[in-house]
Amino acid sequence: MRETLRREYVFLRRPVGLTARLFLILAAGAIVASAVFPIWEIKLVAPQYEEGLRLTIYSYKIVAGNDGQDLPEINNLNHYIGMKPIAEADFFEMRWVPFALGVFLLLTLRATAIGTMRSLVDLLALFLYFAAFSFGSFYYRLYSYGHNLDPRAPMHIEPFTPVILGKQQIANFTQSSLPEPAAVFFALFPVLVIAAMWLSRKEEPV
Repeated sequence: MRETLRREYVFLRRPVGLTARLFLILAAGAIVASAVFPIWEIKLVAPQYEEGLRLTIYSYKIVAGNDGQDLPEINNLNHYIGMKPIAEADFFEMRWVPFALGVFLLLTLRATAIGTMRSLVDLLALFLYFAAFSFGSFYYRLYSYGHNLDPRAPMHIEPFTPVILGKQQIANFTQSSLPEPAAVFFALFPVLVIAAMWLSRKEEPV
């Protein structure tokens, strides 16, 4: 046991290897791409909206389809069931997520240049916490919109949670929620960091 702990301690203090640095550069690129591309898209389709109403979510903004006209249309429809209007200002996550991505980019570049394996472990743990918190916050936001319905609304429906992944039927609308490229880059980041750690362990001298 003591020998195993000693080896792990030595490994954590080991500088990041060359192959690992290449994977970390790719991980840094994934962070940049996740800040540029959209993360998620929510779409509503009904007989009167055959082409669908779209909301595309970025880390820092919401872009509505049809040159921005889909958002007012969705808010008008939400008014009838008592759902509060969707407003970008209410998504406080969009104020700090870009900053957090910038921090992860700097930490990744630092680990690439002068980091040890311990810095990779810390980077991975921080990112997984950030990802879990962001996903949970997104789910809570959807839950709040679907459950805090105005009882004085013209149309009454059972409280619901808009689906976070996949499709569901809401009255005569089919709502779909699917990941966009940035979500793929988010998922790719920890995979690349783990790959860098694994390759370094494989290269560890016996």
